[in-house]
Amino acid sequence: MEDWKQYQENAAEYFRSIGLEASTDVTVQGVRTKHDVDVLVTSHYVGFDITWIVECKHWKKPVNKLHVLGLREIVSDVGADRGILLSESGFQSGAIEAANLTNIQLTSLNGMRESASSTIYAMRFRDLYDRVAVCKERYWDIPKEERIACGLRSDVGEHDYSGARVVDMCIDLLTKAFREEYPFSSEDIQVFILFGRDKQFESPQEVLELVEFKVTELENKLDSYVEQTKKA
Repeated sequence: MEDWKQYQENAAEYFRSIGLEASTDVTVQGVRTKHDVDVLVTSHYVGFDITWIVECKHWKKPVNKLHVLGLREIVSDVGADRGILLSESGFQSGAIEAANLTNIQLTSLNGMRESASSTIYAMRFRDLYDRVAVCKERYWDIPKEERIACGLRSDVGEHDYSGARVVDMCIDLLTKAFREEYPFSSEDIQVFILFGRDKQFESPQEVLELVEFKVTELENKLDSYVEQTKKA
């Protein structure tokens, strides 16, 4: 594979690694015309949709202003949220000026990994926080006896599944994750039950995977309860 093509694939693979959809060498339809783009990045999570146009310049010389202006036109015509211009050889001063105060980001592959992941994780954490809030409201709207009967909580004196503990744990972890200070620990009882006293959360990906699993599990239990009540 040629170097420029591998550069595109490396960029696309990074976006896939943080849960986004990424395709290389894509033709997209704008308002005025079609555009051939190096990498098209999209996401369709519950709380947000994004479209990013990524252009990869695997050159020996810094990228100039014309390429920034060209990407701005494509982003505008397509209605994308952001344009990202990747270059490992830097950018001319005119290019930097043309990108200032716009939705065009000039960066390298490593720089993109740092900035894009922070943005995506923040968005996904906000989405999860909203889902937890909905779960909490749905959970406490169900009478205690029915929560026990459908497995949303254990009976008094027992220590099985507890939707309330799951909600508290998720809120605690998300609140700490918003601070972006890793590693961090949690004194939440559910974390202690799952991992023991010395658990350290090392990365946003680790928090995301745990909270998303637990929220989805709780949502499924709540949906199951609704289905059961419909049949009753």
